[in-house]
Amino acid sequence: MPGSAPPSDRRRGRRALRMATAAVAATALLPVFGVAHAAEPGPAAAGSLQRAFADAARTYHVPQSVLLGVSYLESRWDGHQGMPSVTGGYGPMHLTDTRTALADFPQRGTGDGADDGRGDDSRPMISSATAQAPDIAALPASYTTLDRAATLTGLAADALREDAATNVAGGAALLADTQKSLGEPLSSDPADWYAAVARYSGADDAATAASFADDVFDVLKQGQARTTDAGEHVTLAAAPGLEPAAGQTARIGLGQPNAAGTECPRGVGCEWIPAPYADIGGGDYGNYDKADRPESQTIDTIVIHDTEGYWDTALQLVQDPTYLAWHYTVRSSDGHIAQHLRTKDVGWHAGNWYTNAKSIGVEHEGFLTDPGTWYTEAMYRTSARLVKYLAAKYHIPLNRQHILGHDNVPGPTASYITGMHTDPGPYWDWGHYMALLGAPVHATAGPWGGEVTIAPDYDTNQPLYTGCTSAGAVCPAHGSDAVRLYTAPSQDAPLVKDIGLHGATGASTTDVNDVGARASTGQQYAVADRQGDWTAIWYLGQKAWFLNPRSAPTAVNATGLVITPKKGLASVPVYGRAYPEATAYPADVPVQGIYAMPYTILAGQRYVVGGAVHGEYFYSVSFDTSGQKVVRGKQLYYEIQLGHRVEYVLASDVTLLPSVLGAPR
Repeated sequence: MPGSAPPSDRRRGRRALRMATAAVAATALLPVFGVAHAAEPGPAAAGSLQRAFADAARTYHVPQSVLLGVSYLESRWDGHQGMPSVTGGYGPMHLTDTRTALADFPQRGTGDGADDGRGDDSRPMISSATAQAPDIAALPASYTTLDRAATLTGLAADALREDAATNVAGGAALLADTQKSLGEPLSSDPADWYAAVARYSGADDAATAASFADDVFDVLKQGQARTTDAGEHVTLAAAPGLEPAAGQTARIGLGQPNAAGTECPRGVGCEWIPAPYADIGGGDYGNYDKADRPESQTIDTIVIHDTEGYWDTALQLVQDPTYLAWHYTVRSSDGHIAQHLRTKDVGWHAGNWYTNAKSIGVEHEGFLTDPGTWYTEAMYRTSARLVKYLAAKYHIPLNRQHILGHDNVPGPTASYITGMHTDPGPYWDWGHYMALLGAPVHATAGPWGGEVTIAPDYDTNQPLYTGCTSAGAVCPAHGSDAVRLYTAPSQDAPLVKDIGLHGATGASTTDVNDVGARASTGQQYAVADRQGDWTAIWYLGQKAWFLNPRSAPTAVNATGLVITPKKGLASVPVYGRAYPEATAYPADVPVQGIYAMPYTILAGQRYVVGGAVHGEYFYSVSFDTSGQKVVRGKQLYYEIQLGHRVEYVLASDVTLLPSVLGAPR
């Protein structure tokens, strides 16, 4: 029941992975099968990028379709304003110059939180973690491909980094050189280029390289068309009958990763890099909990993180028994997957013990506060393939109530709210990601539906953010998945308040880590009002307005189930975890308090329901697993979209009803 006693969950989000000061160990470039979410054609520029692909293909004798396909898998043809990817790749062809990227952008990983991710007080706080930086003088060739492109073409390194057409020429030269190094002719038939495409990925294992090539050929077969971040429309005609030429797969010539025991979908590069489960003395242990899911308890959530550090740093930390562990890490440069825990075990990653006990954590190499860096299409696709595989295995719905960002995980109690993490942040492209999952955001109702699904155009939606490099400093303009929420239908109105995050008198801000007045792609809310180009939703107990013009909508209409306080109740409390009632606990398991959050739902308000769960608590507080118990209660909760984070309400406090506002017309 609601109370004000001190919470038992005292520790918050995972400590930000310590930034390595140099690039990572050898990586590769691996995507995933699936239909990419092409942007709607917009006002196209003169077509200079399309011509650049044609010119480079002709100059270096590479089939234009192959060049376009490789580029799509690297960057979706975007130039990213000459900014590097997480692993130092530049331009549409992702030419890597990691030394320059590190020199120009040294302050990464400023992060979004500070503590471990278990989310209770059963073990001591984790001290500051350290990780040895890789040797920048010994970077592998896959991190210096821009140097090689400069040598092959005679073009200046600056131009290869900053000019999209020059970058495409550099990529074509690399592909041609790779084809020749394999002893293959510069054929006009795309089928003869499979091995060269695989090797272009930079992968150090055959599975990752082949997956990259498979996805490029999948793009070639399907065709693609989209308007880039520079406003240029690029097209690739479909070639549905295209298959690699005989013997091309064998030409890749790389070894296989250690995939023994991994739980990964077919056709990806996946290796087993286990986290240690160890007694570290003093009653402490690390860095996860043994369990027997789904036999012991259901898995109903997948949490998407970014590492706030580089690949090698993440691997060092997840193998440290004094640190934390999550289930998977996905590499940015190529989408290569490392699995660290069996999915049956409980990772320490989300900062909420209830969420940890019911979820799988997937980390992605990256930095939420650095919008200049970007994720490759290869990483998005491989991650989506992994999540889709896990969702099918555990019957997890592919929606934003169950595929959460770390920034959507609730604090377990009020004291946690200010320290909860905010990754992967507003620069993660949820619209594209959900499309890759096979669950694209689209309208499911008319205005009568009573709900909206947030869905701005990522590339053109560029709200101002601050705090990426220092407090108050304006972040570089960048596409975003989020819309900003106001107290009235005007951008001059104050932002809506988050009393849990800022207190009763504090105001929400534009800081990149401030989720107090933000709604992201795929999240669903009950409609509270409409006025001209503005839509209001119920959000944290108040009306929250966002700009939603018909000419450029930032949300689509939907319908579903909502809750509202039962008749006669002026308000109802919300909770950050769905724990059982006190009478459900056996004598040898301490009763966990059910503490209300600072938010309340007032009579007449409505909130979208993500699911129904009975109270559950996984008791596991020592290295000895013999005392583990799963406590299940009869008390029913509804998971709801209250604000940017999900929360829970007692079913006994609310009425469940359709969101529909009136008959369709």
